[in-house]
Amino acid sequence: QVQLVESGGGLVHPGGSLRLSCSASGGIISITRMDWYRQAPGKQRELVATFTSTGNTNYADSVKGRFTISRDNVKNTVYLQMNSLKPEDTAVYYCNAHLAVAGWGTDDYWGQGTQVTVSS
Repeated sequence: QVQLVESGGGLVHPGGSLRLSCSASGGIISITRMDWYRQAPGKQRELVATFTSTGNTNYADSVKGRFTISRDNVKNTVYLQMNSLKPEDTAVYYCNAHLAVAGWGTDDYWGQGTQVTVSS
């Protein structure tokens, strides 16, 4: 059974930092792409950062220069280092991964989300 488990969310003051992690498990053969999305209440889910199998990274304009995505292929884990956090960064952050799974094939998977709250 494939699972994406996210952790690292919490409450921080403006200007603070958090490091999110997302670990994939369950007969995974390879990871094509791992991404971070976020969704605030009443708003659409948006792509925050992406890390491809070729090592390319992309960021939303709103987080460029503040967030950094990285990946550990051995641990099947993607990280999101978030610095200089702003109240507008408050949202539920979701991990999304395109995986090749033994006995199944390639598919798109989502984590359960982790809450990030930036408030004074």
